[in-house]
Amino acid sequence: MSNLIPKELILVSAIMVRRFRILFSTLRRGRAKVGVNSIFPCQEERKQNRTALGFRSISLVLLLIGLLSIRIAHANPYLAKSGDAPINARVGTCSITGGFIHLYTALSNGLFDKYGLKIEHVTLRGGIVSLAALSADEIQFIYCSADPMIPRMAAGADAKLIGSPIVGLPWVLMGRKEIKRPQDLKGKTIALSRPGGLTDQLAKAVMKKFNLTTQEVKLLHIGGTGQLEPYNAMLQGLTQATFLTPPMDVRAKRDGFTLIYNLNELDVPSVYSSMFTNSKSLKERPAMVQKFAAAMAEAVHFVEKNPDKSRAALAKVLAINDQEVLQSAYDAYAKTLVNRRLTVPVNAVAHAVEIAREDGTQIRKRPSEIIDNSFAEQLERSGFLKELWGKELLPQEKRS
Repeated sequence: MSNLIPKELILVSAIMVRRFRILFSTLRRGRAKVGVNSIFPCQEERKQNRTALGFRSISLVLLLIGLLSIRIAHANPYLAKSGDAPINARVGTCSITGGFIHLYTALSNGLFDKYGLKIEHVTLRGGIVSLAALSADEIQFIYCSADPMIPRMAAGADAKLIGSPIVGLPWVLMGRKEIKRPQDLKGKTIALSRPGGLTDQLAKAVMKKFNLTTQEVKLLHIGGTGQLEPYNAMLQGLTQATFLTPPMDVRAKRDGFTLIYNLNELDVPSVYSSMFTNSKSLKERPAMVQKFAAAMAEAVHFVEKNPDKSRAALAKVLAINDQEVLQSAYDAYAKTLVNRRLTVPVNAVAHAVEIAREDGTQIRKRPSEIIDNSFAEQLERSGFLKELWGKELLPQEKRS
């Protein structure tokens, strides 16, 4: 919390305390001078004046301390208060990926504890299972890539987007060396996770851009909870390409695969690692949701300022100790794509909903009905983000 204390108040308080010490230091004895009493007050008068001034100084110091306390409380009103019982909550992640570095770091470094949250983390198998658990209130939060979740939410799933720490597309299409460009995928097979999942959507987006059909390029759904299963299929020669994110791209290059296409070049609005909650939490536990959002906002700051601890948290979850691999993930998610304000970009959600509509999904909710940016916006209104980041809040700002 030291970074939330206004330096100006600390400086003024220190000056006043020093002045107080000077005022109440032992009076120096001197020889009385005859004939000057009318001009200079006597020693007793000087002592009384100093005492009165000293009391005024004490009052001023106490006032400054009070203002300091109010300022600190205002800057971060979401911290746990003494005597508060911890709030239990479960957060589910839909896969295991370097893109969840902020959540992993928050869990490893006790950031949720500061806000009075006792968080249990569970890994679930994909977005469908995660949304079912959220709807049943078996978990209170989901941390997952938003793009594959949005169509299901628009179709009626009980979930709302409440914040997006990472905005953009970190994915790359990797494959065998003879595949130099997407057009070379004709007659080849791409390994994907699950039908309707994020990699399935990415494959269709790339194929659409380069006028490829499913008759020309086969999509093989391997399953699994992340990128490892599709990657192993490519490694074993069952397929010729797959989609990866940092740090898996570093491993793929070492294994002899090459970059076919960087999906950032698709130039489409996209939302990656995001926070979701259910209607019950929004109605009955809004304070818990606000605290969760505040903890994740601090995690974004913590990850950027503590790269070693962040890479260590990621290494533990991914079971990887290769520093080049970990640095690749850190550079992508802690710097390039990070969204310090957490606000969900409305245009990206609207784009995902329209794509789902074109694919035949029955849309029951408007984009505005599956987003709740009020918790992220409250972090800025309360002064929390400003005190956390200072002038650094403006760079890399993501706007909806």
